[in-house]
Formats: sequence, C-alpha cells, structure tokens
Amino acid sequence: MAAFVSFWSFRMRTFRLVIACPDGVGIVAKVSNFLATYNGWITEASHHSDNHNGWFFMRHEIRADSLPFDIDGFRQAFAPIAKQFSMEWRITDSEQKKRVVLMASRESHCLADLLHRWHSDELDCDIPCVISNHNDLRSMVEWHGIPFHHVPVNPLDKAPAFAEVTRLVREAGADVVVLARYMQILPPDLCQEFAQRVINIHHSFLPSFIGAKPYHQASLRGVKLIGATSHYVTEELDAGPIIEQDVVRISHRDSIEELVRLGKDVEKMVLARGLRYHLEDRVLVHNNKTVVFD
Repeated sequence: MAAFVSFWSFRMRTFRLVIACPDGVGIVAKVSNFLATYNGWITEASHHSDNHNGWFFMRHEIRADSLPFDIDGFRQAFAPIAKQFSMEWRITDSEQKKRVVLMASRESHCLADLLHRWHSDELDCDIPCVISNHNDLRSMVEWHGIPFHHVPVNPLDKAPAFAEVTRLVREAGADVVVLARYMQILPPDLCQEFAQRVINIHHSFLPSFIGAKPYHQASLRGVKLIGATSHYVTEELDAGPIIEQDVVRISHRDSIEELVRLGKDVEKMVLARGLRYHLEDRVLVHNNKTVVFD
C-alpha cells in the first residue's frame, strides 16, 4: 500500500515578505528590482494603496530555493531598502510553522472545527496546548494528542488564573493565541503583551451587538442577517482590528435557538479563515484597520 503523504508535503517552501509604509513612487519597482537582482522567483504578489491614509501595503511570496541566502541573509540585504522607505516589514519562512495556543470554555464547535482542520492538515501550524477554564472538552483535546490545561477562573479574583494562563502561553512559545469561544475577558497586560497575536471569534457581525448574548440582542431587534467576526483582541471589548466576517440570512420565523444553531456554522468558518490568513501572513494592521490579502 502506498504511504500517505500529507498535502503540505507538496507545498513549495517560500519566504513571505510583508510591508507597510508611507505611500510614494518607486516602492514596487525597488522591491521588484531587489528580488530580480538575486534571481528571486515571485510566486504571489499583492499590493494595496490606501489613498485616504496615504499608506501602501505589500505582500510577496518568493521561492526560497531561488534566493542565494537564508532568511537572515534576506533581512540583512533588504534592510537598506526598508530604511529608505520607512517600512514596517517582516519576512517569514513558510517552513517555520507558527505555534497556536487554543483557548475555549464549554462550547465545543469552534475548538472541534479547528482541531479537525489541524488534524487533517488544513491548518499549517503546531498546537502545543489547549487552555480552558472548564474541564468539559478535555477528552476531545487529548484524543488529538494535545496537552489540555484546566485553569479555572474565580470570578471574585481572576488575577491568579490569568497569571497561570500567561505562564502557559509563554511556556508554549505561542506565536498566536486563539480564543475559540473562550468566555472570559483577557486582562489588559495580556492584551498588550500579545498585541495582534490574539484572535477572537465574536458571535455577531461587529460593531453590532457587542458583549454577551448577541443572538438574543439580534432577535429582539428583528434583524434579517446575523453573522460572526474574527478580530484581534485589544483592551477595549470586541473593538480590535477585524480580520474576517460573514453572515447568514434569517427571518422572523427563526427562534433564538435557531439563530444560535445557524450562527455556530458561521462562527466556525469565520474563525478558521481568520486564523488561516494570520498563519499565512496575509493580515496587515494599520491603526485599528486591517488589510487582508486573501
């Protein structure tokens, strides 16, 4: 019997060059000339000019085997251009999988979906652990061979629990933390330490119906569309830069229970897409707005 070969084993190794800088003449030409000078083979290129703010955004994927240097050599060679154009930039290696710490409470749909996508190689990442304030999802997580950490949160004194959460996230070497329906508000210091590295799924189409029980709020307003939003977490509740959104149509006939059922499907898709965009370095944040090269 032929051995099973993961989809990801067919992926070409690339370097991902992501740039944000003040807009101006010659940026694309300069970067393209730099890559051409070193025989860099561009496999994907995306550009966006924000005329309102005067900023330029770029993402290039370059075949790693076409370049004469490793990623550190790339950083050194590209640094003068970055300085010339006052670039905020990064270069990443597609072979270096990001480490994703998942956090959840009792509801399983988002966590189960992400674990399935990871198990079937749809998400190119490592999951060093799952953290939860309840024990309900332990068996599902451990079935996947992933460590499960139960960190209960005392509503009268949350500081010890979040100190332990912070320790576990640091110990796991997390590149990104995903709140897969983790029903606790992260403290400001954790939001600051992991700025633009904590992704939340909110079960409404933000900025509508922030906070708790958004489906109940939507039902009371008689809305015709409900949705979900994946966004980066900031100190302000449900107000961080939005990565991805989607909606589903409803009617006055739908009960709150039906809204919740329909909403869960949207939540899973939106969170998975948002995480994938982040893992593939497709999200650029400027102020409180994102540019997503999907």
